Amino acid sequence: MTEYNASVPLSELHYRAASGSVLSVVWAGWRTLLGTPETSGEEEALFSNFDIFLFSLIVGLLIYWFFFRQKKEEVPEFKKLTTEAAPTRETSFIEKMKKTGRNVVVFYGSQTGTGEEFANRLSKDAQRYGMRGMAADPEEYDMSELSRLTEIDNSLAVFCMATYGEGDPTDNAQDFYDWLQQGEVNLSGVKYTVFALGNKTYEHYNAMGKYVDKRLEELGASRIFDLGLGDDDANLEEDFVSWREQFWPAVCEHFGVEATGEESSIRQYELVVHTDYNMNKIYTGELGRLKSFETQKPPFDSKNPFLSSVTVNRKLNEGGDRHLMHLELDITGSKIRYESGDHVAVFPVNEAALVNQIGEILGVDLDAVFSLNNLDEDSNKKHPFPCPTTYRTALMHYLDINNPPRTNVLYELAQYASNPQEQENMRKMASSSAEGKALYQSWVLDSRRNILAVLQDFPSLRPPIDHLCELMPRLQARYYSIASSSKVHANSIHICAVVVEYKTLTGRTNKGVATNWLKNKVVTDNGHKPAVPMYVRKSQFRLPFKPSSPVIMIGPGTGIAPFMGFIQERGWLRSQGKEVGETVLYYGCRHKAEDYLYREELEEFERTGVVTQLNVAFSRDQGEKVYVQHLMKKNKEHLWKLIHTDNAHIYICGDARNMARDVQNTFYDIAAELGAMSHAQAVDYIKKLMTKGRYSQDVWS
Repeated sequence: MTEYNASVPLSELHYRAASGSVLSVVWAGWRTLLGTPETSGEEEALFSNFDIFLFSLIVGLLIYWFFFRQKKEEVPEFKKLTTEAAPTRETSFIEKMKKTGRNVVVFYGSQTGTGEEFANRLSKDAQRYGMRGMAADPEEYDMSELSRLTEIDNSLAVFCMATYGEGDPTDNAQDFYDWLQQGEVNLSGVKYTVFALGNKTYEHYNAMGKYVDKRLEELGASRIFDLGLGDDDANLEEDFVSWREQFWPAVCEHFGVEATGEESSIRQYELVVHTDYNMNKIYTGELGRLKSFETQKPPFDSKNPFLSSVTVNRKLNEGGDRHLMHLELDITGSKIRYESGDHVAVFPVNEAALVNQIGEILGVDLDAVFSLNNLDEDSNKKHPFPCPTTYRTALMHYLDINNPPRTNVLYELAQYASNPQEQENMRKMASSSAEGKALYQSWVLDSRRNILAVLQDFPSLRPPIDHLCELMPRLQARYYSIASSSKVHANSIHICAVVVEYKTLTGRTNKGVATNWLKNKVVTDNGHKPAVPMYVRKSQFRLPFKPSSPVIMIGPGTGIAPFMGFIQERGWLRSQGKEVGETVLYYGCRHKAEDYLYREELEEFERTGVVTQLNVAFSRDQGEKVYVQHLMKKNKEHLWKLIHTDNAHIYICGDARNMARDVQNTFYDIAAELGAMSHAQAVDYIKKLMTKGRYSQDVWS
């Protein structure tokens, strides 16, 4: 018998009963035994009364079993999970400070690692003044808890904030910046100070640091020391050291504390040497997850770069003493998306020859496996770089051994110089005295001495390799403006770069880390394609939303890169039947016959009308130098019409120190002359274009 189910149609129940149900069989047997009307009355019963009773009992039981049985539902047993859940990340810096006895927190907004480095130095300093500090990434914590800092006695928040691009926060400080802009929070009683990192060649010098300093005060926090302004165009290290030398005495005075004594070297990490190890658990250059280059998993970012194949690597210039190159990176299957104007970040590797020389000077086995473990067990940063690894891997993939070492590195290493004069010179360069600053400027910065040169020129300086690895800053990704459009090259990202190589005042040859590394990424004759770890960083350098808006692009040298993507995209839009406005390019190089980059492509774009006006300045093909701004002045009426009447968008890419400034001054002059304005009004006019997003810059110093 089929149990009734409301979800089953009645007709189906009839069908099930008619097709041989148990009840019909039992009923037929019963009628046979008892002698039903279908059986003749004269016929003798085949069974005795007892048999009939027994049979009836059996049938009754069968009927009961079929009609009234209740299936016992089995309740599945769920075993308690014995595996421990992944530890949750502490998002409350207040609770962490309370738990670990800290009263100084140093937040950093850092794009290239310098802001983070300064934050670590300040948090380490705190110990020398009877305080306990921690460096903190604002991206990892709930910054709305800043108002709770008053719960901790003698507490202080320090902000080392770098400015990125056109006055923007760094990637890791974006959420903090958004929080500061939103709503109101009462920070009264919170003590703070800010050190800003920037570059005076940029339009919005130290904008992020200035904003944080001003905004915290508006929210009621108390500034205990003046805003520090670091200028990377001059001497950022000197700016920081000078500020820091005055900052700590102000802290001592404010909180009534004293320095614990003479400064001494304080190790942050301890060395662990691995003699018995599994090679599959050793980092070999990965930025985050172990074996991430062998098993690639999207999404790809700064901690999980995509290993892209180089499909094209060709020299762009036909002569001269420089090497300008065009590379194409294959992103097929990566799910990486990019737009014209975005940046591609690549993770370079240091030159093996430099690493070998450091190993020889220090007399170490570069292939020894080691770890540097943070002595502060409560720190989020367990190692200064991925560990365990080898010294060779650390020096090639993780540490910056090419840039001049900062003063704190010289100070910490000085103890290992056995020659008293060398030790004194190192300590002097690390001091804030005028003589020391001048010596550091000339001997280290002007002479561009890297750590290898320092070791070579101070023969008695032989530090332990592990302490050197602890002190050296991290090797950073290099960013390039993408020289292609995803509308045309969906699975490929193009790079345009000049190889950096120069002689120093000491007669040494210094080479740019990334560009020389990329130069050697050549596709071989047998088809082998070398790999480049990379990811895409979004930019605000964007074509106008309406294709019909005119664009004015100014990009000498490798500043042409993003405009190759812009032009490709404008060409693609035309091919789709879109109305595309004027596309004007101002490009400059030294010699037409030597370094006119993408000449054939640009001339073809002009011939087909994608580029409506191609203006090229060859600075050294004649007696008097001609730059892009000179060509702009010749075409001032046309430029003014595009800007003032046709609402054109202006884009500038390249050198910030000279070119971008000269071009901006030229726009001031054009606006003043043709717009009948005073110089101040012209400046205001161009600034308003910037505010409206119609004057954009992608520049570097």
